[in-house]
Amino acid sequence: MTEQSSKQRLLPSAELGVGASFRPRLGDLALDLAKAGRIGVVVALPSDTSASYQLRPPGGGEDWRARSDGRTLRPVPVSVTHVTPLKRDPVYDHRARQAAVPVTVHYEDGDTCETILVLTSMQVELY
Repeated sequence: MTEQSSKQRLLPSAELGVGASFRPRLGDLALDLAKAGRIGVVVALPSDTSASYQLRPPGGGEDWRARSDGRTLRPVPVSVTHVTPLKRDPVYDHRARQAAVPVTVHYEDGDTCETILVLTSMQVELY
């Protein structure tokens, strides 16, 4: 398994509940809840001269500002591109009627992680 390259993915979801702050870095993608979930690239950080984050749509466009405490910002998860089975045998649990298939998940940023895909008996039969 490769190491995860995105620190944003390492954040436990419990820390990102209502009112939790996310402190993005310059160049990070951030989702702004105050702008109906609009996604932007962080182009300026809060500082002595600026009291807010400045964001810009990824393809360009009009900038907007977000609160300096990061309370309305959330990390944008990296998209999964595909999943490949590992060269290991699946394990079938007869009592639970489920199969556990070892797989590698591939992300858009080139990162990967190994995990288990759980299939019901009907899904196993189908595939």
